[in-house]
Amino acid sequence: MTPKYKRVLLKLSGEALMGDQSFGIHPQVVQRIANEIKDVHSMGVEVAIVIGGGNIFRGLKASEEGFDRVTADHMGMLATVINALAIQDALEKLNVYTRVQSAIEMRQVAEMYIRRRAIRHLEKNRVVIFAAGTGNPYFSTDTTAALRAMEIKAEVILKATKVEGIYDADPVKVADAKMYGEISYMDVLMQGLGVMDSTAISLCKDNHVPIIVFNINTKGNIRRVIEGEKIGSLVY
Repeated sequence: MTPKYKRVLLKLSGEALMGDQSFGIHPQVVQRIANEIKDVHSMGVEVAIVIGGGNIFRGLKASEEGFDRVTADHMGMLATVINALAIQDALEKLNVYTRVQSAIEMRQVAEMYIRRRAIRHLEKNRVVIFAAGTGNPYFSTDTTAALRAMEIKAEVILKATKVEGIYDADPVKVADAKMYGEISYMDVLMQGLGVMDSTAISLCKDNHVPIIVFNINTKGNIRRVIEGEKIGSLVY
C-alpha cells in the first residue's frame, strides 16, 4: 500500500520505553517499537524521531521539588540522549541506518544538530533521532517535536501516547470520557487539553503542521497512521 506521508516526525514519550516498569528502559518494548519503525521505514517513508526523557528524569517535576529549573531541564535533556541511544541501538540491530543528533554538543556519542545534515540523512534513507530537546531550558520535547518537524519540513507529527487519542477528560480517571476523531488547534488550546503543551500546539497552528495522536501500545499503529487509516485523533 502506498504511504500517505513521505516524511514524518514521530514523537515518542520517554514513558513509552518503560513498558510495565515504573522507571527506566524495557529492552523488549524498545525492540517492538524499533520493529514498527523499521516496518514503515521499509515502505520508503523518511522517519525522524524526537524522544522524551520522562522514564529517567522529569525536569519540570524535579524543579517543583526544589531543583533549579535550568539545571533540572538540562538533566532532562541528558535523559533524552540515553533514550535516543537505546532506540538507535535497537534500530541498527535491525539493519536500519540511524543517526542521533543532539542539541547539546557531545561528540563522542552523537552528531551536533545541523538542519541541513539532518535533511540529508533523511534523503539518504537514514532514520534521524533528535536528542537533548531544543538545547534550551523551559522548552518541552513536545515543543522540540514541533520545531524539528517544521525545520525538516515533515508533513505530519505522529504523537505516540499510552491512550487511543485526545479525550475531553482524562480517560484513566473518567470512564465515559469522549474521544475526538478530529479537533482544531484552537479547541485544544481553549479547552486546555494536555495532549501537547501550548507552545507546541501554537507552533503547529501557525505553521499548519497536523498532529495525529494515537496509541503506541497497539501493534501496527504507526503503519496504520502512515497508510492513512483513521485511527487516533487528528489536530488540524
